[in-house]
Amino acid sequence: MKQDIDHGTPARRSPETVTLSIDGQTVTVPRGTSLMRAASSAGIAIPKLCATDSLESVGACRLCLVELEGPNGKVRGFPASCTTPAEDGLCVRTQTPQLQTLRRSVMELTISDHPLDCLTCSANGDCELQTQAGAVGLREQRYGWQGANHLQDPVDDSNPYFRYDPSKCIVCARCVRACEETQGTFALTISGRGFDARVAAGQNQPFLASDCVSCGACVQACPTATLQEKTVIELGTPTRRVQTTCAYCGVGCGFVAELQGSTVVRMTPWKDGKANEGHACVKGRFAWGYATHKDRLLAPRIRERISDPWRTVGWDEAIAFAAARFQAIKAAHGPAALGGITSSRCTNEETYLVQKLVRAALKSNNVDTCARVCHSPTGYGLGQAFGTSAGTQDFQSIESADLIVVIGANPPDAHPVFASRLKRRVRQGARLVVIDPRRTELVSSPHIRAAQHLALQPGTNVAVLNALAHVVVEEGLVNEAFVAERCDSRSFAAWRDFVRRPENAPEAVAALSGVPADALRAAARLYAQGPNSAIYYGLGVTEHAQGSTAVMAIANLAMACGMVGREGVGVNPLRGQNNVQGSCDMGSFPHELPGYRHISDSTVRASFEAAWGVTLDPEPGLRIPNMFDAARSGSFKGLYIQGEDLLQSDPDTQAVAAALSAMDCVVVHDLFENETARYAHVLLPGSSFLEKDGTFTNAERRISRVRRVMAPLAGLADWEVTLKLSAALGYPMHYAHPEAVMREIAALTPAFAGVSYEKIDRLGSLQWPCHADTPEAGTRTMHESGFVRGKGRFFNTAYVPSEERSTPRYPLLLTTGRILSQYNVGAQTRRTANTAWHGEDRLDLHPHDAEARGIREGDRVRLASRAGRTELRAHLTERMNPGVVWTTFHFPESGANVVTTDSSDWATNCPEYKVTAVQVERLMAPEAPAGAAPP
Repeated sequence: MKQDIDHGTPARRSPETVTLSIDGQTVTVPRGTSLMRAASSAGIAIPKLCATDSLESVGACRLCLVELEGPNGKVRGFPASCTTPAEDGLCVRTQTPQLQTLRRSVMELTISDHPLDCLTCSANGDCELQTQAGAVGLREQRYGWQGANHLQDPVDDSNPYFRYDPSKCIVCARCVRACEETQGTFALTISGRGFDARVAAGQNQPFLASDCVSCGACVQACPTATLQEKTVIELGTPTRRVQTTCAYCGVGCGFVAELQGSTVVRMTPWKDGKANEGHACVKGRFAWGYATHKDRLLAPRIRERISDPWRTVGWDEAIAFAAARFQAIKAAHGPAALGGITSSRCTNEETYLVQKLVRAALKSNNVDTCARVCHSPTGYGLGQAFGTSAGTQDFQSIESADLIVVIGANPPDAHPVFASRLKRRVRQGARLVVIDPRRTELVSSPHIRAAQHLALQPGTNVAVLNALAHVVVEEGLVNEAFVAERCDSRSFAAWRDFVRRPENAPEAVAALSGVPADALRAAARLYAQGPNSAIYYGLGVTEHAQGSTAVMAIANLAMACGMVGREGVGVNPLRGQNNVQGSCDMGSFPHELPGYRHISDSTVRASFEAAWGVTLDPEPGLRIPNMFDAARSGSFKGLYIQGEDLLQSDPDTQAVAAALSAMDCVVVHDLFENETARYAHVLLPGSSFLEKDGTFTNAERRISRVRRVMAPLAGLADWEVTLKLSAALGYPMHYAHPEAVMREIAALTPAFAGVSYEKIDRLGSLQWPCHADTPEAGTRTMHESGFVRGKGRFFNTAYVPSEERSTPRYPLLLTTGRILSQYNVGAQTRRTANTAWHGEDRLDLHPHDAEARGIREGDRVRLASRAGRTELRAHLTERMNPGVVWTTFHFPESGANVVTTDSSDWATNCPEYKVTAVQVERLMAPEAPAGAAPP
């Protein structure tokens, strides 16, 4: 069933209370509570149709009428209980003969234009209209359908995931209000008046052609079968439910998988999920069909050479083959010739096991993760400044923010559920500053307009952040009390002198960033004056040659203005994948054990050696780029890759391919035969999030349960595969269930010491740090009384221009990103109906740049850089600045990373995806496949 929605508008929090009588019961509630909610708190249900507990009540359906008694005992009126606030001394009755008559009449009129096909309706048993008709005792329908009606209105089947049947609509407007209040897209409206009133998408368009983003909020809110999932129509009403966590972005939405047997019928957002509070996006809500797609790997495959055809084998033979290859490499070349890549899409427990296998079974510290190519600068920069490698707030904190800075991120596309929170806060009055080369949706969209848009040139983040700091210092906007109490005085003094330099003044930075000095000054003042200012950033900050520098510059600004350590402020990285935070927490970097503790620390190392029964190498291992370099030079020979497609996701595709082809054994462990599998010797089937138990950790450090809802299609969950491989390598690991793995993590990792499945099941989720000195559910806000490292440390963040600069041959700058309907390299979303919105990577460019090259909308164009070239379809948009182009990397056919280069962050080797000098040319004839750059 859809999750119950049974109360009126939530009460406004108030320290005052009121006491009233409802059906003879004395009820005390906060002032401002609706009568419906007050009754519900006393266990009294009032019939309703238009009210829900997640939307502002409007009192439209009139089914929730109650009877108020006046001081003389006479009836005072019959108001709608969902919109009438409770008052001291009120006497309320919810069941009287007059109310019964009124409610039956209202219900009778409501269904007078509604088909009475309940037995054959797809919502039978899951229809609020049906339920409420029974609740009010409706037994007859006196009004026929002889006159005008809407029973023959055409069905809109355009959306691939849900159907709109206007003949079943009761015009309660819950869908319209959900689109406005919950999602914030304003794509739906009530068109017409009176009898002609109907829900309309866009300008009376089909849903697919409108601005609807298919988040499913309207479907969830609909009390009838008007808006309903096509899977429910096809398969029927679900019979069992399992609560789990989404496997897409770093928001980490809680979901309820609703099934018939082992078949998923639908995924509905979990109302009690603290990350999403009952909301969802098109990916998590609908794009789960990849889990049973025909392309799934269902049996292992092996081959001697990458030029040989695959041979399908059983699990034991495949594991033995991989282990023998790895053992031979270790015997011939030593442990340093082997390594592993953990997955940011797998669970914490699975990631922990892979890094344990590499360190304990392969005897190597050559372990890394996809965070290397996204948020490794976050780990370095925040670790240096604050002492811990994670964001400071939970998502709810934004509800207390007065000024929000979004830099290098596009939440409506990449983190849509968080974006809905953000937009709601802006509609409530918070100011917004967007720092991005593109005019994203947050700059200007329905009911949202940024106070400042700093449309900087790609690669100038550090210069712009220094200019903001310059204004803060020069105009006396530093929070001196915070700095004196919480920060290192010597580093602050040096930083203050640094940002005062003339090269950091807005006028100087304007010349190189393209951002007017007045805009820089205005943005700095807004941030410093808050009073609560929060920074949210994404890969547009980290994926630069100065990614780590930019993260430290953000931390500098937050500390200088005292915007750390309380609600509504903070430094918040928006993590790209569902468990990229967790993969870092679990020790997936070559220099760190779980909990971000350096491998060279003998005390830390000793605790793991005692638990694991091995001696660990104290020297850090190789990062992904170093592994590839070593492979091309002949010293790195074998790699275990779990849940990552390095050939498609990493930069400079040609160099990656050369490294993989030089290895003697590449083991790819994934759901599908991905692009990297072209260079693999062993293919091991992976398991989706629906086929395993474990935990994910989202961008707010929230640890949530992943629960198995079906058996692994290939017979083994990912953690079981790793155990088999480790045993074959001579290092058996004994765990009966992922819960046992988490117990070991908690025992060895101080920040996780209080984490357990029992506690997560009881409380819903936990946030690390979670131990004896934190609240039971962990830490919502970091650094409240002091920084983890002690005193916050400032760093001089000198701007260094990127080596990737426009030239006469490559006069444009390419930057990359994501769009709403696709995810990462597209392995999951490309195998769903999400391709209806975005079926190929496209190149966005400004009309002026297009005109200069004779390019029209939809033309095929060649995108070339010094590293390579590819072919894309052009999309002309004024969201781009002249001189800057943008594309995604979701489809292997376009091979967007063919053109990205080997330039990377100075501290972490995070690739500089966001700045590549390119040329764009209109194609006169079909272009050759993506490949190396022309001579």
